[in-house]
Order: sequence, then C-alpha cells, then structure tokens
Amino acid sequence: MGKLLDSFWRAVAYCLHPRVIALSVLPLVIMVVLSLGLGYFFWDDALSAVRAGLESWELLGTMARWLEGLGLGNLRVVLAPTILLFLSIPVIVIVALLFVAILMTPAMVALVAERRFPELERKRGGSLLASLFWSLGSTVLAAVALVISIPLWLIPPLILILPPLIWGWLTYRVMSYDALVDHASAEERREIFRRHRGSLLGIGVLSGYLGAAPSLLWASGAMFIAMAPLLVPVAIWLYTLVFAFSSLWFAHYCLAALEQLRKQNNALAPEPLAQAAIESIANEVLPAAAAGAPAPGFGAPGQQS
Repeated sequence: MGKLLDSFWRAVAYCLHPRVIALSVLPLVIMVVLSLGLGYFFWDDALSAVRAGLESWELLGTMARWLEGLGLGNLRVVLAPTILLFLSIPVIVIVALLFVAILMTPAMVALVAERRFPELERKRGGSLLASLFWSLGSTVLAAVALVISIPLWLIPPLILILPPLIWGWLTYRVMSYDALVDHASAEERREIFRRHRGSLLGIGVLSGYLGAAPSLLWASGAMFIAMAPLLVPVAIWLYTLVFAFSSLWFAHYCLAALEQLRKQNNALAPEPLAQAAIESIANEVLPAAAAGAPAPGFGAPGQQS
C-alpha cells in the first residue's frame, strides 16, 4: 500500500511538470479535430439511423406517445441524440487511451526514469511493434466486453460498475506494459506482473473510475446536446488528463517495482569477489585433478604437506 500511495502522489506532482503539460496538447488537438470532424460529416446520418431504429421499436413508440400525452413530448426529440452521444463515450475513451499510450507514455516514462531512476538499466524486453499489438489486442477484448455488457447498463447500479471496470482493466493492460517495455526484460516484466498484479489492476480500476468522471458532462441531457461543440472538447481534455495521470502512476509504480526486483536478485547472487575467488580456485584445482597431480596447497597421498 505504501508503494501504491507513494507512486500516486508522485504522479500527481509530475502532472504539473511543464513537459507533461506540453505533451498533453498533441493528443488533445488530434482527438478534438477527429471528434468535431466526424461529427460534422456523419452526425446527421447517424442521428437518422438511430431515430429510424427507435421508431421501428414498438415499445419505444408506445412510450413516446404516452410521454406526449403527459406533455413531455420534448423528451422524444432529445432521445436519439442522447443515445448517440452515450454510444460514442466508449469510442472516445478507448481512442483517448490509445493516443495517450502512443504519444505520451514513452516520453513520460523516460521523464520518470531520467529524474528518479537514472541508474536503472534499460534491457528493452519489448519493442514498439510488440507494444502496439499488445495494446490493440487488449483494446479488442475490452471493446467486445463493452458491447456484451451494454444490455446490463440498463440496470442502474451496473452502469456505474461495469464500464469503469472494463476501462480499468484496459488501462492496466496497456499502461503497465508500456511502462516496462524499455527498462525490463521479458522475464522481469512477467515476474512484476505476477507479483504486483493486484496492485496494478487496482491502479487501472481507480483510473477507470477517474475516467468515468468526465461522463458527468454527458449526463446533462438536453443542455449537453445544445452545448456539444463546447463540452465535447472539454470532456476529451479531461479524458486526456486522466490517462496521462494514469500513465505517470503506472510508470512510477512499475519502475520502482523493477528496481526492487533487481536489488533482490542482486542480493541473492554471489558477491563479485567471492565469485571470483571460487572461479580462481576451480581453475587451479580442476586441471590439477584431471592430470592426477596434487592440488596446490595439498601434499601427495601419504605425505604431510
């Protein structure tokens, strides 16, 4: 727990570093341009498709007519845009996470290593290509889990539990791998995952709940729809900050765990001087024994040395 809290506060402090603030601009700009561009070109078509689907659903048609009878017909107008916005949340979250992992995490891990672990050897147990495949594979699994769990979101408590858990698992998978890809060997990375899986998953889940906080903007209903061009960039900026913080949290925790693992391994290994003495004696004794001669420092059989 001490290591978890220590890495948390260090990550908070590093979020104020000018380099981290500068790094967060590029993913934010790309995400905002993509979101507004896709919305400009495809919003009307997507909205028409959702409305057509809703109108073909007899149960919703009956509910809409009932609401109109109560004088709440305006709810029918905002229903389709609200559904479309809520369906876009998982896409925005996943894309924001991937952009942060690709564009920010390597630089932030290097910053943490440079300032806190300058003596930590880089064993490069992975590659950029392996990291990309790892991230994409984890993203596909998370996307499948999100799609499967959508019907359960209609149960009020589960919508507050399932999406953050899935996002947290994805954050844990992507960020922990990227935090160790340069410094740890493949064996060290697997050992750290085995020893610290619970803590790493806990960081991911907590990050997932932090990532769910910007979703409060989406819950403002009709007001959000009216202010979407302003609030979408704000929500994306919050997602970027949350995942940047998560990346720093994983970097501090994983590199500290790697340093501790190497110290433990070095403590179990023979001391260099003792190892050199053992090798020196072995080099003298073994050739003499093979030649049938007495070893140095020992007399021949039957003789007193």
